[in-house]
Amino acid sequence: MKIRVAEHSGYCYGVKRAVTLLENLIEEKNRVYTLGPIIHNQQVTDYYHEKGVLIIDKIADLSDNEIDGALVVIRSHGAPKSVYEEAESKGVMLKDATCPYVKKIQNTVSTYASKGYNIIIVGDSKHPEVIGINGWCDNQAKIIKTIDDVELIALDQRPTCVVAQTTFNINLWKAISEQLESKLDDCVLINTICLATEQRQQAVIALASEVDLMIVVGGKHSSNTIKLAELCALQTRTIHIETKDDLNGEALKGTRSIGITAGASTPDWIIQSVILKIENEGEVFF
Repeated sequence: MKIRVAEHSGYCYGVKRAVTLLENLIEEKNRVYTLGPIIHNQQVTDYYHEKGVLIIDKIADLSDNEIDGALVVIRSHGAPKSVYEEAESKGVMLKDATCPYVKKIQNTVSTYASKGYNIIIVGDSKHPEVIGINGWCDNQAKIIKTIDDVELIALDQRPTCVVAQTTFNINLWKAISEQLESKLDDCVLINTICLATEQRQQAVIALASEVDLMIVVGGKHSSNTIKLAELCALQTRTIHIETKDDLNGEALKGTRSIGITAGASTPDWIIQSVILKIENEGEVFF
């Protein structure tokens, strides 16, 4: 059995940066909270919980006693502007682990909104990154994620700025962009899909066409991981797992070549444990 790992997989720069920041705060013996899970990976969340990191959903969840001496980390997905304002008003100390790519989008929509532009975000309206971005243009953005959505939203002819969730499907972004451009007279299209996402998507498309089975490793709620699995499934048999424990040895029977990729929030140790399990349980062909 041949195992091939996609050229680009695992932690991206923004995730690695967020995790490193959190590690450093723990080592300094600080009392640390994260505003939502630091990244979308349950195993990483559990690991930090064991180290004493607590998750809160909003600043208001902190009591007056907890605020004193506590640090609240803005997760890699970012947060609305209102979170920063509330923290400042209550004297809560923030450490910002927002991915720099996401921070750039926040600044972009804030700038264009201040100039009177409509804002359209191409992405998942329920994803924390998109919720955070919308919070930097007074929550006035129109949010779409399909071609059909372009027909459903109300478009006026004011100048419009269009951005994308960093983990959005690159091909779908291109299709939606073309549709919007044909309908709007003054449209600024800014491809804000991050380089890591593009690299991972291109790498799995190439690899999936050359193997019998693709195994996508990453959180079940991780947007970029889900998109990798969707892309792989268009070309070959695909399994999306979080850890080696989700992998049934029966799924490997008769498989001569396996491709492995992992979402941007999947640590190397989880990827390696999956590879070891395949090597121990897979069939050997001569």
